[in-house]
Amino acid sequence: MGDVVNLRQARKQKARSEKERLAEQNRVLHGRSKADRDRDRLTSDKAEKFIAGHRREKSGDPDA
Repeated sequence: MGDVVNLRQARKQKARSEKERLAEQNRVLHGRSKADRDRDRLTSDKAEKFIAGHRREKSGDPDA
């Protein structure tokens, strides 16, 4: 026969593991330092300026 399982404890363990899984997802999504965020922002700004500088038509031209 199988082992006797306390359903109350099983439910609590399941809830704990679900909370831990959600916490891990949040750490991955939001667990970046300010330096990391600033570096990524500066990199994207630099890339955007590079692309904007090489466009044939300027976005503010009335002839466009």
